[in-house]
Amino acid sequence: MSTPASGLSFGGVASSMRSGAAAPVIVLAMLAMVVVPLSPLVLDALFTINIALSLVVMLAVVYVKRPLEFSIFPSVLLMVTLLRLALNVASTRVVLLRGHEGPGAAGRVIESFGNFVIGGSYAVGIVVFAILTLINFVVVTKGSGRIAEVSARFILDALPGKQMAIDADLNAGLLTREDAKARREEVREEADFYGSMDGASKFVRGDAIAGLLILVINLVGGLLIGIIQHDMSFSTAAEVYALLTIGDGLVAQLPSLLVSTAVAMLVTRATREQDMGPAVSKQVFGHKRALIVASLLLGLIGIVPGMPNLPFLVLSAVLGYAAWKLHKRQTAAAAELADEASPEAKAANQSVAELSWDEVRPVEPLGLEVGYKLIALVDKNQGGELLARLKGIRRKLTQDLGFLIPAVHVRDNLELAPGHYRIMVHGVPLASGELYADRDLALDPGRVFGPLEGIPGKDPAFGLDAVWIPPSQRAHAESLGYTVVDAATVVATHLSHVVRERASELLGHDEVQQLLASVGKTTPKLVEDLTPKLLPLSVVVRVLQSLLAEKVPLRQMRQIVEALLEHGSHTQDPAVLTAAVRTALGRFIVQELNGMAPELPVYTLAPALERVLQESVSGTGTALEPGLAERLHQNLSDCVVQQEGKGEPAVLLVPGTIRATIARLVRHSVPALSVLAYTEVPEDKRLRLVGSIG
Repeated sequence: MSTPASGLSFGGVASSMRSGAAAPVIVLAMLAMVVVPLSPLVLDALFTINIALSLVVMLAVVYVKRPLEFSIFPSVLLMVTLLRLALNVASTRVVLLRGHEGPGAAGRVIESFGNFVIGGSYAVGIVVFAILTLINFVVVTKGSGRIAEVSARFILDALPGKQMAIDADLNAGLLTREDAKARREEVREEADFYGSMDGASKFVRGDAIAGLLILVINLVGGLLIGIIQHDMSFSTAAEVYALLTIGDGLVAQLPSLLVSTAVAMLVTRATREQDMGPAVSKQVFGHKRALIVASLLLGLIGIVPGMPNLPFLVLSAVLGYAAWKLHKRQTAAAAELADEASPEAKAANQSVAELSWDEVRPVEPLGLEVGYKLIALVDKNQGGELLARLKGIRRKLTQDLGFLIPAVHVRDNLELAPGHYRIMVHGVPLASGELYADRDLALDPGRVFGPLEGIPGKDPAFGLDAVWIPPSQRAHAESLGYTVVDAATVVATHLSHVVRERASELLGHDEVQQLLASVGKTTPKLVEDLTPKLLPLSVVVRVLQSLLAEKVPLRQMRQIVEALLEHGSHTQDPAVLTAAVRTALGRFIVQELNGMAPELPVYTLAPALERVLQESVSGTGTALEPGLAERLHQNLSDCVVQQEGKGEPAVLLVPGTIRATIARLVRHSVPALSVLAYTEVPEDKRLRLVGSIG
């Protein structure tokens, strides 16, 4: 058994060595071509390989969906350029050494290209070659180099904003940790790629300059060598060496032009994933109005006397036919969408069936209705990402809140405005917003370095000032400090905010039964003793709903069950049991508020106000005056603003007898304030008194 194993290991090592040595051997072979003379037959083979390789590189660029899929392109560009330059030097040696032997001295490839371009006139051949080189150098190479430079600059400027956007998506639950790690890696790869492309484009530019210089050297050197060394006449030397020089230059410039075009196509591609062919078809020839206007203009030109009427009229007819086909396709798609969007109308055309209880459908716990312009966000066939984002939101909220968030039922509603949506809990609309599906939302986090042109708006979830901008301005907005998110992320974030605020309404008897069953898998005795022996399930549900309403997650379910077992024998009052559970979860609640900080900043009530509140709760005093309640709200709001400015939590520490009352009083008016009882703070937690509320 040992012999095959060691043989297999040796074969793997040998294979690894071969694969690892391939790149250095290729580079050394290309450098050796500069020094070692090559025969015309070898030159023909290498020139053919060079042309084929350049064509493969260009086609690979056409068929990749995203530039980062060809991240090794800068290295490939360097290798191809080195190969082409090495072939130039090798062919120059052969042309100058053996050019006097005739046009075939440097191989059939050079001779064929030279004869094809020259076509009997050496002056025309030189001019054509010069034009090709100038097109490559001045137009393609210079333009792609500038685009690569600007792209690299904008990518690097937008890097901090993209990192912040990824962190925001992670915190909002739109991404898992693995997804966020992959996105950060992708951002770094994108910055590295465009930085490398900025430098790699200089290879192509230098190669174009080298092609011009090699042409001049070959032509002048060949004439001198032919006349001086080989006693050739000027006309004969010019005929032979011009053919060889132009053929050699064209064999080098054709792959160079292909690779330069590949560079330009890659750096001008959008960063999002898309096929180039369908994208060009949709964005260039997918506008009916543009095709109609172009057809009319060509038709007008075609009827002008003296113009080549037939070509213009034929092309006008072709564009008109394309516009008509596009109109039919769009009309059919709109009709199909309308049929799918209105099942009631489809059902009305069918025979009326007998009514049954199946017609009474239960209300979905969590729903999202969208206008017809937002259907593209939901349709995967149109590139919609909203459903995937909603799954990520559900996963994050389930992990944070401690129970399974119900699925989001998404449907279109033709009664809504085209770009509007609304979020529903148990069939009741709780929040709504307006989107522009073809734009991104640039949020002002509080510190930006310039204005943006776009449609002013507000973040639906938190009310931040924002601007709806075209996706093409995303990099510019991020470089100015804006946080840019797409329309699907806006809806998902808004839904996450609503679910966190209304989590208690989504927790019902079935969900609590599942939670208890999950605890019972590890500690079955706890659950058996709790319900229904000690407490009814409805009381447990009320306690858990109260915890969620006060922003306490249910992740510590075993401790909650133990606290209910401890105090359930004395009372079944949900309010008293909730207070007891909160005391048992005190360390967890403080940890959620303040993390690992050594001390907890708190506010307290002034003695007079505390006494008034206690008397009001116990019933021995009068109810709170409206003016007093309003001043209390204002003072607490000022405390929250002050703590948020410091980056610290706003915590009000009160006696346990009035904690629930104050928490209900400020739950909706001051949602950022956390109200704790003295008994909920762990004994080993240091407190820092920030102020007293009077």
